[in-house]
Amino acid sequence: MTFSLKGQLLVAMPDMEDERFKDTVIYMCAHSEEEGAMGLVVNKRMPDIQFADLMAQFDIKVSDKIEEGHADPYQQPIVVGGPVETGRGFVLHTPDYQTVDNSMNVADNMCLSTTLDILRSIAEGDGPEKALLALGYCGWEPGQLESELVRDGWMVTSASDELIFTTPVEQRYQKALKDAGIELAYLSPTSGSA
Repeated sequence: MTFSLKGQLLVAMPDMEDERFKDTVIYMCAHSEEEGAMGLVVNKRMPDIQFADLMAQFDIKVSDKIEEGHADPYQQPIVVGGPVETGRGFVLHTPDYQTVDNSMNVADNMCLSTTLDILRSIAEGDGPEKALLALGYCGWEPGQLESELVRDGWMVTSASDELIFTTPVEQRYQKALKDAGIELAYLSPTSGSA
C-alpha cells in the first residue's frame, strides 16, 4: 500500500532519538517509497542572519515598496530547514507566485521554489503573499522515515498556512501539538506498548 506524507507535518515526539530534531516541526515537501522523503524544519530560526543580510550576500537590493497584502521582506524569518545542504535555500510559499521551471506544487495551498528569482521578487516586494525561507533540508532514504514512524519518533498531523506563515517561529512546535489536540504537558518521553 502506497501512502505519502507530502503536504503534512511531522512533529518530533519527546522520545526523539536524534537530538538535531528535538522539538521540531517539519513540513513534508516530498515522500515516496521509491525516492524517500524531503522536508523543511519550520520552527527553528536561523541564528544571526536576517533576510536583508542574506540578500546583501547575493547583491540583491531590498525595496521599500511592498505590494499590498504581501509580506514585508524585512520581516521574513529565515529558518534552519535541516542538516542537509545547509547553504542551499528553499522557499515555501503561497501559490500566488510560481515560475514554470522553478516552482513545485506541494499541496493546493503550498509551493516550493529554490532559485534566486523568488528571492529577488520578495526583495522587490512583489513575491508571494506569504513565504518562509529555509536554509538546508531534511532528507530520508527510501524506508528510513517509515522506520522512524514505527518507532514513534514522529507524529503526523495536518499542516496549516497559519502555523507555517503566521505563528511566531518559536511557538510553532506548541501550536502543531495543540492543532493535533495534544497538550505538551501530557506527552510522555517514553513510549509504551500494550
